[in-house]
Amino acid sequence: MNAFKPRETLTEQVARHLENRIAFGQLRSGERIYEGAMAKEMDVSHGSIREALLLLEKRHLVRSVPRKGAFVTPLDDFFVRSLYETLELYLTHTGRKLVRNWQQDDMDRLESLYQRMKTSFEKNDLMTFLELGIEYTQASLAYADNYFIVTAIEDLWPSARRCAFVAFQNGGNRVLEDNLAHMRESIDAIRERDEEHLATILHRYALQQCQQVLEAITREQKPA
Repeated sequence: MNAFKPRETLTEQVARHLENRIAFGQLRSGERIYEGAMAKEMDVSHGSIREALLLLEKRHLVRSVPRKGAFVTPLDDFFVRSLYETLELYLTHTGRKLVRNWQQDDMDRLESLYQRMKTSFEKNDLMTFLELGIEYTQASLAYADNYFIVTAIEDLWPSARRCAFVAFQNGGNRVLEDNLAHMRESIDAIRERDEEHLATILHRYALQQCQQVLEAITREQKPA
């Protein structure tokens, strides 16, 4: 018998739409989100927009200011550094567990995702590359075995995707190549069950992508 899979609610659909608009820069850092205008544009109720914004606030993409409204979370130095520092801590912790416990199916999945990302890079398919990158990181959580860490990381994915898009837009193929190299090194370290090497790779990569995002933000802020 097939497992029951409820359809995505309207609130979740609205949240997903707004999440993508923020992630891909259509709603910009610090921009106010007007419930009325958004409800009219999407042909949904004010309540659906309000509930979606609450979900996005939980996912760190929106901030509500009392008596002023909802704003896209500013993508600034403090936010970016905090994000990558936190991701490194969580992913290093779960990565060590993966190194100790992986089975062949896990390695097969990681290798498959790497090959698909490589194909996306060769086709210059940025959106697919981004999605596969998130899927690769999610696959590495197979042995996390910690409700709070997994839940926290799930809430950080949208911001990670947003930052990755900013870095890729600014750095082009160089950033994509860095991502592929990181993945290749990580998979090899996991296969060799080398915890310390994996931790070093994750630390280096977090610093590298954090810097790439900060460089992109600085470039955007410079007057034309």
